[in-house]
Amino acid sequence: MAIEGTTETRAPRIRLGMVGGGSGAFIGAVHRIAARIDDHYDLVAGALSSTPEKSRQSGAELGLNPSRVYDDFKSMAIREARLKDGIEAVAIVTPNHMHYPAAIEFLKRGIHVICDKPLTSNLADAKKLVKAAESSDALFILTHNYSGYPMVRQAREMVARGDLGEIRLVQMEYPQDWLAEPIEQSGQKQAEWRTDPARSGVGGSTGDIGTHAYQLGCFISGLELDELAADVHTFVPGRQLDDNAHVMLRFKGGAKGMLWCSQVASGNENALKVRVYGTKGGLEWEQENPNYLWYTPLGEPKRLLTRGGAGAMDVAARVSRTPGGHPEGYLEGFATIYSEAARAIQAKRDGKKIDPAVLYPTVEDGLKGVTFVTACINSSKRNGAWVKV
Repeated sequence: MAIEGTTETRAPRIRLGMVGGGSGAFIGAVHRIAARIDDHYDLVAGALSSTPEKSRQSGAELGLNPSRVYDDFKSMAIREARLKDGIEAVAIVTPNHMHYPAAIEFLKRGIHVICDKPLTSNLADAKKLVKAAESSDALFILTHNYSGYPMVRQAREMVARGDLGEIRLVQMEYPQDWLAEPIEQSGQKQAEWRTDPARSGVGGSTGDIGTHAYQLGCFISGLELDELAADVHTFVPGRQLDDNAHVMLRFKGGAKGMLWCSQVASGNENALKVRVYGTKGGLEWEQENPNYLWYTPLGEPKRLLTRGGAGAMDVAARVSRTPGGHPEGYLEGFATIYSEAARAIQAKRDGKKIDPAVLYPTVEDGLKGVTFVTACINSSKRNGAWVKV
């Protein structure tokens, strides 16, 4: 992954461990694929499940040395920190409630953390994790993978350089339909933990996909939220967490926004979409057609900008791998976050400054996401009252 016409010297691969992500875990496999795409990592250790037996079985399936497969993340952190060839970074891909305790064990031993979103299951843990990351010499990377897409990077750059003028409106939506029925009651693994407050946290759809839409809207627009008013609802009888939310947003500086997230919107798979409008024009990007970015200068016809096509910028080319017309998507977006993390880790390894072009979501972004979810729930409990964040 590099700007066309340049070459990169291959640094030694980063020794990577994984917490969670064992047999049958969707997101664990995604993280492993993402880590391999640009060949920056070697997976060498793991505590891959909540049970020792399943962890060892998963380690064997992945071809890990049995001596580097652990019964729990704490024993993994302790031993790996002592090994001469111990892990340099760990990917945490557990249900939300385990992000905080696992991350703490590795951060305090100077091991870089690459953590799935949301940051934690509750705001108190999120605040403590920020402090732990700030006091550690290790890096903390949060895998909001949609911020790794080339045309998302281009949209952010276009806003930053003033192509849209002063931002007025940001519209975000992420509808799905996979939880339109109570499939958690049948034992469906992904649905079961995502609808369980003890493991997911206070937010259902707000935490699972609302945080993605919120992070992406802020990432592209560069805006910071001031306050929100939310109508959060659970449509499926018996479900313990929300499966739909409508949120009005007021940003610092005066811009307004709206966010809709739903997991009961029939006919939608992963229809994440962001629209940003300013005094000089507007942008539209949708995740299911990620290689396209619609740009409309005020008073002019709408223009389609494509990854690799005329009008594509260096910030998009930098995180592209294939020529225009060959689609890149979800896995490549994830891989971009892993590769940006690798560049930062390699700079730390070599005692160098991290290149300012390297861009990934941080622990502070994670705190903003958990704060957003908490504010949504609090606002909805107060019949949609405006809540400062």
